Amino acid sequence: MRIETNGVGLEVRVEGPDDGTPVVLLHGWPDRASLWDAQITALNAAGYRTIAPDLRGFGDSDKPVGVESYNILVLAGDVLGVLDHLEIAKAHIVGHDWGSALAWAVAGCAADRVESLVAMSVGHPSLFGAAGLEQRRLSWYMLLFQMPGLPERAMTARGAQSIRRAFHGMAIDKSHFTDDVLDRYAADAQRPGAIRGMVNWYRAAVRHPGKLAGPWPVIETPTLIIWGEEDAALGIELLDGTEEFVRDLTIRRLPKVSHWVQQEAPEQVNAILAEWLAAPRV
Repeated sequence: MRIETNGVGLEVRVEGPDDGTPVVLLHGWPDRASLWDAQITALNAAGYRTIAPDLRGFGDSDKPVGVESYNILVLAGDVLGVLDHLEIAKAHIVGHDWGSALAWAVAGCAADRVESLVAMSVGHPSLFGAAGLEQRRLSWYMLLFQMPGLPERAMTARGAQSIRRAFHGMAIDKSHFTDDVLDRYAADAQRPGAIRGMVNWYRAAVRHPGKLAGPWPVIETPTLIIWGEEDAALGIELLDGTEEFVRDLTIRRLPKVSHWVQQEAPEQVNAILAEWLAAPRV
């Protein structure tokens, strides 16, 4: 389904029963909605209605040129616009990687639209902003991504080998990242305007940070964090202190799982989601 909202056209997978409880699935970098294939199948079978967009800059969605177009609050407006288009007042919001950062932003600025928040592999933004030297070392690529033109050339060189390594290099269980899967992501990154839009998510976080630069409100929404203990990009110490920023917090740590939790451990993640989404809430 193509949805025009907030100045962009977004390709959105809407599946499951029309009367099912809505669950929005927000992918990360350098992904697209197909990241959630295993979760969409399980959630639809359980009666949930899933809404999984290719976020702006990715997949089949529009790829605006300007860095300011990727401000986190603009991106949150995309999510709210999709909900408005589908006439959904409130939904569970599930994110991974940059999709988690976006999910935090939606919960922070539009809590009345969020039934619950699930953040995979990325914790509360305030904790990342206060990260120590080890996390800054792990996040070296964020500095590279601020340079004009260089990251685009580097990420698409040799048939976008760097995109392939983004998945395969960090994965513990590489069996879920077949050549077909990696080919699709590499092809996506080489589409006109794609890699620029993808990198602009990182540039905007520095140049047009929105709420990422200021104090975030305490999240009142029930929140679940799912974290692979072998994440090579984000240290698990980023979870320390989360309870200061989230009133109703649950953390599930997955041993022997990398950053790509829902791809490496789909059965575990699906079981955790099923339990979480079915939990009674006041």
